[in-house]
Amino acid sequence: MSTRKKIAILISGRGSNMMSLIAAAMSPDYPAEIALVLSNKPDAGGLAKAEELGIKTEVVDHKDYKGDREAFERALNAVLKDNGIELVVLAGFMRLLTPYLVNEWRDRMINIHPALLPSFKGLNTHERALDEGVKLHGATVHFVSADMDDGPIISQGAVPVLDCDTAESLGARVLGIEHLIYPKALELVASGKAKVKGQKVAISGDEDDLSGKTLLVP
Repeated sequence: MSTRKKIAILISGRGSNMMSLIAAAMSPDYPAEIALVLSNKPDAGGLAKAEELGIKTEVVDHKDYKGDREAFERALNAVLKDNGIELVVLAGFMRLLTPYLVNEWRDRMINIHPALLPSFKGLNTHERALDEGVKLHGATVHFVSADMDDGPIISQGAVPVLDCDTAESLGARVLGIEHLIYPKALELVASGKAKVKGQKVAISGDEDDLSGKTLLVP
């Protein structure tokens, strides 16, 4: 019997980070299997990519719920439960979550944000990083809490900000970092090596690359 955790990836778009997670999960010793890709948008590009790889997909269109966010999330949650999902991974899921869903999946839902939290929460992170003149920028994987882009940090990755950078060039390098740290963070969570302790994440085991550290890529 497989001991791999059943994962649902929630997407709203093309599924760039989704693909890096799927690639990692193809390894037989990876502690998670991608059992479901779920989107709030029927036309999300990542759905077709997942289907081509034989991964089950579902759509719960938020527009069908006429602004009732909790009703939408209850429908999402029903799909997750029906599929036996154990961990939820947000990968470009562009919906603000209510306390209902956050509490349902407390310490079992993770997200990636394109900034070094707690700096630059919200949108337009690359433009804001350039405007502020920071020398390092990057991405953060964290457990989801009721507050936007908040929650205990699992791992981070950083890139230097270059004098010639535009938001597009900086964003492209940060996306490369995301593809490195998200599969590793999911591995730590699915294996039970990353656990929430208060407001922090404790990492057990002998990982020496991304566990509780910041990865700096030139």
